[in-house]
Amino acid sequence: MSQVTSPAAANDLGPVLWQASPERAAASTMARFLTWLSEREGRNFPDHDSMWAWSVEETDRFWAAMWDFVDMRSPTPWTAVREGDTMPGVRWFPGASVNFAERCLRPGTDDDPALICLKEPAAGGQLEPRTVTRGELRRDVAALGAWLRSVGVRPGDRVAAYLPNIEHAVISCMAAASVGAVWALLSPDFGSEGTIARLSQLEPTVLIAGDGYHWQGRTIDRRDVAVELAASLPTVRQVVQVSYAFPGEPLPAYAADGPAVTAWADAVAAAAPLEFEQTDFSHPLWVLFTSGTTGMPKGLVHGHGGILMEGLKWAHLYADLGPGDTYFTYTTTGWMLWNSQLLGLAAGSTIVLYEGSPGYPDFGVLWEAAGLVRAKVFFLGAALVTATQNAGVVPKERADLSCVQTIQVSGSALPTAGYPWVYENVSADVRLDSTSGGTDICGAFVGGNDLLPVRAGRISGPLAGAAIAAWDDDGNPVTGEVGELVITRPMPSMPLHLWNDTDNARYLDSYFDPWPGVWRHGDWITLYEDNSVVIHGRSDATLNRDGVRLGSSDFYGVLEAMPQIQETLVLGVEQPGGGYYLPLFVVPAPGYELDDELIAAIRTELRTKRTPRHVPDEIIAAPAIPHTLTGKRLEVPIKRLLQGVPLEKAANLAAVDDPAVVRWFAEFARSRLAGT
Repeated sequence: MSQVTSPAAANDLGPVLWQASPERAAASTMARFLTWLSEREGRNFPDHDSMWAWSVEETDRFWAAMWDFVDMRSPTPWTAVREGDTMPGVRWFPGASVNFAERCLRPGTDDDPALICLKEPAAGGQLEPRTVTRGELRRDVAALGAWLRSVGVRPGDRVAAYLPNIEHAVISCMAAASVGAVWALLSPDFGSEGTIARLSQLEPTVLIAGDGYHWQGRTIDRRDVAVELAASLPTVRQVVQVSYAFPGEPLPAYAADGPAVTAWADAVAAAAPLEFEQTDFSHPLWVLFTSGTTGMPKGLVHGHGGILMEGLKWAHLYADLGPGDTYFTYTTTGWMLWNSQLLGLAAGSTIVLYEGSPGYPDFGVLWEAAGLVRAKVFFLGAALVTATQNAGVVPKERADLSCVQTIQVSGSALPTAGYPWVYENVSADVRLDSTSGGTDICGAFVGGNDLLPVRAGRISGPLAGAAIAAWDDDGNPVTGEVGELVITRPMPSMPLHLWNDTDNARYLDSYFDPWPGVWRHGDWITLYEDNSVVIHGRSDATLNRDGVRLGSSDFYGVLEAMPQIQETLVLGVEQPGGGYYLPLFVVPAPGYELDDELIAAIRTELRTKRTPRHVPDEIIAAPAIPHTLTGKRLEVPIKRLLQGVPLEKAANLAAVDDPAVVRWFAEFARSRLAGT
């Protein structure tokens, strides 16, 4: 078995950067839940961690309590919390009937705001928020749902969309769910090849297509891709064309012998009553796709009830959302955060849709938007916090952010240096909540809440109902050491199955190997005695130098706090004959270059702030770092290139943000392997 090491293995907690005031803690939904649960169960839950321990020991009692606390309803009673106990295959709340859209649209009056829509400002222009009320949202969902039924869409049919982060996407998702159809949404920054590779698996009958999107001050035309999708998906019978980026222009020229084409305005023109198909708790709601950077993307099928239970638990207890609150998530429609933000509607809150680049005209724009819409909770990728920091933007000088009570970050681990930066440059009184989970469950395993303190570099702990552990190679739990993140008890939002995986072979291989019945998530973590967590990066991109595991995020957290560095990529490459190559690729910040002085500074920084084993074999200047379309670094495909795997087998260029950068790495790998 390999040794394991963690730069924070001594469990030096560090100072508390934030702790809720007694008044805020007492007023939080988490505190109210603990009081309610204590009365219900006849036992005392003095703090979050005591409740968490109970929730994973008494799984059924916890989820039965959660059903009542979040006000789930069913016209037919459930007969048990679970059927079965071994993952996968657990069936939750058999007998219950629910509908995702019905629960999301239930709270609030017709005059309450449901959506605040923003797009990136024009050059020299201002952000212009536009509000969609709950009444308007209900009206359009009812109209589109009736239209879908009129063209033959039935429960289980697939409705696919190719749309940016605009109200049409929310309306379409809710309408599809109201009918009992299975929803799939692709972002228009996907090209035709990557979109077809995903949607063709689903055989959709309806395609809802946008005409373009905005990015870095440009309007990107996607009408040709919409036409290509309609021609390449033979099961599509109907296309709904959304004219958003090019309003007032004629519909694209779809093939005359292709599917029928309806303008969005016509599809939602006729008023209709709201109708909701009462589906089984585990009826498929949507399909989320994995990145697909190294092969065919996996289609993760989630159910109506599981997504509601996990999402409402998170929205109420961990985001502290409720009626009158505004929830701003910066996301594209290609990231699971788009789906999870919808649970803000179910909690009675207003959600904010921002369409456009996070860095145009500069990285202050999202913070200005958060102040403008009076967001209570602001959720963004950790990389955007780092980008704001590196750009020299001081958010509190750009906007009144006194409304923001919680900043949540995900997508990657927030570097330790990002924590004090937030408290100095955003607000001294904000809960900074680093979370981690995944598309796999459309939610989080670990994060914070209003009862737990914030410390730099630490995630506060596991979420209720998430039985997380760190295991070594032999399947033994470890504390204070790096191990595999595993989940030992089932959770309601785990995928029902993978699309077209009839014998569950791919599901089992992806999540339950090597430990049958135990979910292996694919992250290295350290779990400490106080329940706090450090995420070290993907275990499928393991850095294992001289038998010692190193987490890639431990490199990034140190290096990307250096003002001379914009972004980095570190790889551990096993070589024939037992050799090991640890290269570090560096994109210098504007105004800097990777010279001998910066290389020496990098080596010193890693040696002193991490360990001598973290010092790379080679430090190489790169033009950029490649990512998946959801912003994650392309560690595994680039590693495979350096092991001699041909580009066409190592990476799916349709699933990356910049194919030219991947080609640069492929040429670097070719030259290195050839010794030139």
